[in-house]
Amino acid sequence: MALRPSILTAGRRLNTAAVAAAVRRGDLAGAEEAFASTRVKTTATYNCLLAGYARAPGAGRFADARHLFDRIPHPDAVSYNTLLSCHFANGDVDGARRLFSEMPIRDVTSWNTMVSGLSKNGALEEAKAVFQGMPVRNAVSWNAMVAGLACSGDMAAAEEWFRHAPVKEDAVLWTAMVSGYMDEGNVQKAMEFFEAMPVRNLVSWNAMVSGYVKNSRASDALRVFKAMVDNATVQPNASTVSSVLLGCSNLSAVEFGRQIHQWCMKLPLSRSATVGTSLVSMYCKCGNLDDACKLFDDMHTRDVVAWNAMISGYAQHGYGGKAIKLFGKMKDEGVRPDWITFVAVLTACIHTGLCDFGMQCFETMEEVYGIEPRVDHYSCMVDLLCRAGLLERAVSMIRSMPFEPHRSAYGTLLTACRVYKNLEFAEFAAGKLIEQDPQNAGAYVQLANIYAIANRWGDVSRVRRWMKDNAVVKTPGYSWIEIKGVRHEFRSNDRLHPQLDLIHDKLDRLEELMKAMGYIPDLDFTLHDVEESLKAQMLMRHSEKLAIAFGLISSPPGMSLRIFKNLRVCGDCHNAAKLISRIEAREIILRDTTRFHHFRGGSCSCGDYW
Repeated sequence: MALRPSILTAGRRLNTAAVAAAVRRGDLAGAEEAFASTRVKTTATYNCLLAGYARAPGAGRFADARHLFDRIPHPDAVSYNTLLSCHFANGDVDGARRLFSEMPIRDVTSWNTMVSGLSKNGALEEAKAVFQGMPVRNAVSWNAMVAGLACSGDMAAAEEWFRHAPVKEDAVLWTAMVSGYMDEGNVQKAMEFFEAMPVRNLVSWNAMVSGYVKNSRASDALRVFKAMVDNATVQPNASTVSSVLLGCSNLSAVEFGRQIHQWCMKLPLSRSATVGTSLVSMYCKCGNLDDACKLFDDMHTRDVVAWNAMISGYAQHGYGGKAIKLFGKMKDEGVRPDWITFVAVLTACIHTGLCDFGMQCFETMEEVYGIEPRVDHYSCMVDLLCRAGLLERAVSMIRSMPFEPHRSAYGTLLTACRVYKNLEFAEFAAGKLIEQDPQNAGAYVQLANIYAIANRWGDVSRVRRWMKDNAVVKTPGYSWIEIKGVRHEFRSNDRLHPQLDLIHDKLDRLEELMKAMGYIPDLDFTLHDVEESLKAQMLMRHSEKLAIAFGLISSPPGMSLRIFKNLRVCGDCHNAAKLISRIEAREIILRDTTRFHHFRGGSCSCGDYW
């Protein structure tokens, strides 16, 4: 029995739809399977699979796209445009130029793809020339030019093109300006464009949320997220949630992050691997390692990013053994580590003093996994050597790096010089830091501190004059704790908190108990040329101790305290926190700029190695 033409046509449409559906799901293998099972293929069928190759990363898929295109019996404009975007996505600008010049048919999408591709690849002048030569332009043409200029950082030119755009109701056009100004750090201008937008879409809201986080204004990011949810016309996606959870991490706002977690559980977002990974990362960075572990264990799909987040979380909390064990489990499950994995593993070695294992990882990562060490890996190795007291080897590694060392390498060396009292290397590291960034207050302060420990007060005064001459402003240290949803901040010798009398009284009583247990104030951490009795008093008013005392008088007995500090915790506060955790029978979790410290029963998870 012969099939009617209408039935054949419907069958072809169904097969093409199966390919398209698989591509939309990101299931490229499924798309290839559906394509192979389609007996009669139309140009549309080829185009669907070609679009899948265009979206997939990697040179291999680009080669597949070229091979597939060559097999299309009658390629149309969509076929050519898709392959054109493939060239640009793989950085093959010359190939895109050749293909465009050879195209037998061009539509407005062809020209727009050229303008957009050239702009994103830095060829702005050529993009302008293509734009000027377009026979017909539409809103996408103008969007591509404005976005390209904004991405290049030329916001004056972007704004000029924006003003000349004939259609101003396009959200994409406005969002390009918002993103450009956020990338430039001009938050005020970004806000003005966002507020003036005639219509907003999901990408517009995401640009504001991520832009605020990027510009260290996480509180504003959380505020915009709330407004977005309340707005109800736009539903946040995984990208939105990922950005706002990063904001929660930066603020240590774990309760807000927990609310987002609960909100996601009511939506399909809860099944997103991106959201799951962002939640794991947020809980780790906010000090809730148990919640992070539970969430990680419950994840249905775990890609390399999820494994990296959990390994990094263990490392930052000082559980290097667990981090390395998880690294082994990751490899056993067939997940191939990437360069970020090795940063996390090396960080775990740093915080647990596993120098030999760290050096082994560094030496084999390229040999076994083909991962060429980056500046981050070298910086980790410098840190690892410094913490092991191998300062000469650390300096040798800095000098032998195949690229300019990152400031963190010099900063690590400078910190180690304070611990090991090495003035020669301290002056070398500080000099390099100041050479790279004359406004780096930390370099001056660290060097002055090392001179102070050596009682070289003349050199301390010289460094302070140097800071003054260069108009360098020291970043003030402060600690904070969240009690019942309210954030309380403290600075050393704080005079503003309304409960200071009760805090000081608690500290005085704790000091007596600590001294009875053998506590001796470490006066090296009070870097002022004053009497020793005054130095000891100043130590007891450090911001970490004030925050701990406030937490103790403001929470039920036995409740864990979570303290955060914007600088590295001082050695004396570290010693005091160990004793206080024993006196009060509480866990005290303190996060500084380098790691988490879990104080329990008189000891710390770092093993006094940080």
